[in-house]
Amino acid sequence: MIEVTTEDLKKLQAFELEMLEEVDRICKKHNINYTIIGGTLLGAVRHGGFIPWDDDADVAMLRPEYDRFCEVCQKELDQDRFYFQNMDITPGYRWGYAKIRRKGTIFLRENQEKMPYEQGIFLDVFPQDAVPDNKILRDIHSFRCFLVRKFLWSEIGKGSDKSKGMRLLFTIMSLVPLKVIRKWYKGLIINDDKTNLVRTLTFPAPKGKFGYKRYWIRDTADIKFEDKVFSGVKDYDGWLKWEFGDYMKMPPKDKQKVHPVTKLKLDL
Repeated sequence: MIEVTTEDLKKLQAFELEMLEEVDRICKKHNINYTIIGGTLLGAVRHGGFIPWDDDADVAMLRPEYDRFCEVCQKELDQDRFYFQNMDITPGYRWGYAKIRRKGTIFLRENQEKMPYEQGIFLDVFPQDAVPDNKILRDIHSFRCFLVRKFLWSEIGKGSDKSKGMRLLFTIMSLVPLKVIRKWYKGLIINDDKTNLVRTLTFPAPKGKFGYKRYWIRDTADIKFEDKVFSGVKDYDGWLKWEFGDYMKMPPKDKQKVHPVTKLKLDL
C-alpha cells in the first residue's frame, strides 16, 4: 500500500476535473443527457466541488443515453489525453459500466493488480437501467443482478476475499468465461422507459432499496462544481437524502480517506 498525499490528491482531482469537462463537452455536442452522481454530486452540494478526500468522479445516464454516449465517445473522446473502457471493447474488463481514464497516469487500486488492462486515473460512467415495478419481478431481478455482479467480481474476489471458503467459491465462479457472464449481464437489461426506478445493474443499490427514482436521472439542471458548471440532479436534495441520509453531516475522521492504492503515477 502507498500513501496518497494531499498534494497527490490535488493532482488526481485536477485530472478528474479534466475528464468531467470532456464528458460535458461530448454530451452537449450530441445532446446526451447526463448527471453527476454519488460523491461528485454530494461534493458539489456540500463542498462546492470535490469532497476533500475523494479520488474519483461519477456520472450517470439513462440506458439509451448511455449506449449513445459509448458509441460517440469512441470517436469524439480526446485520445491524446484519455482512453475509454467498457465490457464491449476492453478485453478482461469486468465492470458493468464504462470508465474514461487519463493517459500517462496510473491509479492501481488494491487487489486489482492482475486485471489485464490499463488502469489510469478514472471517471465512472454509470448506465441507469429499468427496475421492474412489480414487487415479485423486482425481487427476482435484484437477485439476478446480485449473482451477475458476484460472477464479474470473482476474478478479484478469488484472491482478495477474507474468507477461505469465499475465495474457493470465487475461484470456481471465475472459471465461467467472461463472454458468458456478459450475456447474462445483457439479459438483465429491460427495455422499458416507464418504470419508476432505475439502477446500475452491477453496482449495489442503496441498502434496503432497489434503485433510484427515474426522474432524478432524467430531470437535470446546471450545478456548480469547483469553478465549472456541469449537469446535476435537479432534485438533488431528494437524491442525496435517499443515498446518504443527513448528507450535510461530515463523516467521522476514519471514513475520510481515499481508496487503498498500490501504485500511483500522476506526473505526465
